[in-house]
Amino acid sequence: MSTITHKIGNKEFNLDEEKAEAAYEAKKIINGRDTMTFNLLPLKYKWAYEIYKKMKANHWEPEDIPMQRDVQQWKSGDLRDVERWIIKMGIGYFSAAEGIVGDNIIHVVREMVTAPELKLVLGRHAHEENIHADSLLYMISSLGINPHECEAMFEQIETIRRKNEFVTEISKSLRRDLDLTITENKQLLAKNIFVFGQCMEGTQFYGLFGMILSLYRQNKFEGIGQMFRYTLRDESNHIEVFRNLFKDLVEENGDIWTSAFQADLLETMKEAVALEKEFISDCLPVNAVGLCADDFHLYIDYIADRRLEGVGLSTLNPETKNPFPWLAEVIDLEKEQNFFEGKVTDYQKGSSLGITETSAEELLGI
Repeated sequence: MSTITHKIGNKEFNLDEEKAEAAYEAKKIINGRDTMTFNLLPLKYKWAYEIYKKMKANHWEPEDIPMQRDVQQWKSGDLRDVERWIIKMGIGYFSAAEGIVGDNIIHVVREMVTAPELKLVLGRHAHEENIHADSLLYMISSLGINPHECEAMFEQIETIRRKNEFVTEISKSLRRDLDLTITENKQLLAKNIFVFGQCMEGTQFYGLFGMILSLYRQNKFEGIGQMFRYTLRDESNHIEVFRNLFKDLVEENGDIWTSAFQADLLETMKEAVALEKEFISDCLPVNAVGLCADDFHLYIDYIADRRLEGVGLSTLNPETKNPFPWLAEVIDLEKEQNFFEGKVTDYQKGSSLGITETSAEELLGI
């Protein structure tokens, strides 16, 4: 037996190295070592800590982004109705969706995983959802939009309601004590992680992201566009957290990965894509300002296939090409010019941005 001994004065402390190593081996995604401590070291899921550090380096606050030009444009007579509608749909949908994601992280996924480093990165993930929700309040108050109108949008516009219901039903199904030694229950958790990471944040967010960043590219809504760029940079980390979590969960629990379960995930992504296309058609009921709903439908097909590939599933539309290769350039924050006065162009903490040209292309499936 390997023992580490420390002698301090007349006291001797013996540490059993084998027990420590056994505790490390007992770290698992689920059904791991039962402990109330938050002992991160030694790290087992190093990817979780690396993404956590990247998230910290990317910290931003909505109030740091000026909205004066957005307000001037909003109050002017120069905007088309469809441009105002895209912004309202963006605020209406995301003001609900960001909270749904954060709530699921705190009350479902973070409660069920057992390794401390996973709880650490998921706590940061939930915090970023709070920042995103806060940014939407900032947009609403800056533009003077009636908040009751936003409430009505995500409750009364059918395509928003169905998208939200699609994910909340999956979240509600896990809000109870589950025996995670049972394959069926493991699959419920794995499906939740797949839906929130790959279907919702990874696919269903991208229709509006593309539309709002298209307007930003036309020098409209610079403040809102900047906040959505930062949000999209955060989403790249969120997608990666849930992708790694899903893959490690399946690797540690091979009984999850049945052919029936894989088929169910493919059908789930099909449903997510169909809901998003209906929503896109509501966001862009007429082709205008260089935007076409059919192009965004193709984009969602393309993005969905990238998400499926990322978790080891077959694609649904392998022949689909990306109609928006310019999006990687728009979200690449390293190339930002003339950012808000008095701020460094990179706007970050630490030494590296959370998204580089390469990772931007990977994120957008280019």
